[in-house]
Amino acid sequence: MMKRLFIIMAFAASAVSVSAQEKGYLTGSFETNDHIYVKDEANKFTPGDDNFGSNNYLKLDYYNGNFSAGLQMEGYYPTLIGYPSELNKFALSNMYVNWKDEDFQITAGTFYDQYGSGLLFRSWEDRLLGMNNTIMGARFAYNWEDKVAFKAMWGMPRLGMELSDTQLRGADLSVSLSNIIGWNDILLSVEGSVLNRYEKISIDAEEAGAKASTVGYSGRINFDYNGFFVKGEYVDLGKKLVAMQLKRGNAQLVELGYNGRGLGVTLTGRRLEWMGQKISSRSLSTANLISYVPAMSTQYTYMLTTLHPYNPQVGDESTIAFNSGEMGGQLDAFYNFRRGTKLGGKRGMKVHANFSTYYTLAQEGSARPGNLLFRDFSFDVEKQWTKEFKMVLMYSMQEYNPTYGNFKTTWLSNIVVADLLYKWTPTFSTRLELQYLATKEDKKDWMAALLEVNFAPHWSIWGSDMYNHGSTKMHYYNIGVSYTKGRTRLAAGYGRYKDGFICSGGVCRQIPQYTGANFSITTSF
Repeated sequence: MMKRLFIIMAFAASAVSVSAQEKGYLTGSFETNDHIYVKDEANKFTPGDDNFGSNNYLKLDYYNGNFSAGLQMEGYYPTLIGYPSELNKFALSNMYVNWKDEDFQITAGTFYDQYGSGLLFRSWEDRLLGMNNTIMGARFAYNWEDKVAFKAMWGMPRLGMELSDTQLRGADLSVSLSNIIGWNDILLSVEGSVLNRYEKISIDAEEAGAKASTVGYSGRINFDYNGFFVKGEYVDLGKKLVAMQLKRGNAQLVELGYNGRGLGVTLTGRRLEWMGQKISSRSLSTANLISYVPAMSTQYTYMLTTLHPYNPQVGDESTIAFNSGEMGGQLDAFYNFRRGTKLGGKRGMKVHANFSTYYTLAQEGSARPGNLLFRDFSFDVEKQWTKEFKMVLMYSMQEYNPTYGNFKTTWLSNIVVADLLYKWTPTFSTRLELQYLATKEDKKDWMAALLEVNFAPHWSIWGSDMYNHGSTKMHYYNIGVSYTKGRTRLAAGYGRYKDGFICSGGVCRQIPQYTGANFSITTSF
């Protein structure tokens, strides 16, 4: 009944916007991604009964003064390969009405939110991952003179195409001590959150000591003065059932650094133990999450640097990997050599370096490192040589554990990348990527290249190839073209895709290898 009511309200708001645009305005977006799969004997890929996949999204939002309303519709006919299997057919996934002024906000229907870094609670959408755990319920927020901010919510998170039976109740409080005292040059705030999760459990779980209702909390502190900053967070998820044993989920996060005068340095340390915060204890879906673990390592975009992206270990009781969590951190440094200096030259130069390393926990409840999970050192330089020519050079040394910490075995890769952009005319440019990966493990050495030709502001043509010449002698090629007009983009391509992981932040989904053509449309108004 509640769901039907929200649907009616959202549609009514849209109707009002169309019939009386002088009283408000309507915005929206549409996206479709379609694949045709073809048999590829070299890739050992054979399409299933349906050789077609299509993911579609339509979003509408209406605004009128302090009032807003909106909805989102999704259709999967069927879902693309590698996406959560529970995404299928059609659903009215998001619907909300909202009212806000300078200090107060209330939402009924679906909403997204996050407490702190997201370790305790986060609801969000990421279409690349097939992730949308929006909350259906009510949310209230109040801000008093930027000194005290409070928000509370109740609702049921989405899982797949339906609402789950799990109920969430949460609240978050932020107190700006610096604004209360009147410090102008110092930022000091303390924050805290609490989250109650309720899910009906089995008799076996009750006998093992589990409870239907669990309470988690987090405490945070933030300090910033003259470019120097310190952040700290502690999270306790309460007791949860893992392999029919009660485990306490907890996490600690510390971050300190400096930003100013062209220099940025950040040192981060983090420990996780049994931090998998799921919507449903009965689902194995990759979208079964109500928390978020940021990937505190370099987030790469180049082909060979993403062959083995790091997936944080929050505690896993599966047969593939059994670990209670991880500990580690990263050091990230950036410096901008200004124009006119010896190294900066006429147009300046940007230098970035990152070192990250993560280990399993030697034993539960400890802060001692066990087996190495992941290590990465990267260094990149960005230089604008002339008005027309820009160059990025990058080196990365990655070491990861293919057994997720079960054994000490690690694989080491050295990767170099050259990214070259040249603007021939104001409307015509080319971009060339050259990449090489050297390793003695896994499938040995790789090489890759990409050429992109752009005719601004409308056309872009590209072609790439990723070749494993060290072992399989397999080419993973891709060609495509796109056309952009205003807020609308059309793209089409054909290629052979490697199996592996697609990650966004610290959340990943596994994809199989496949071959086929793809077409996409994105537009907004």
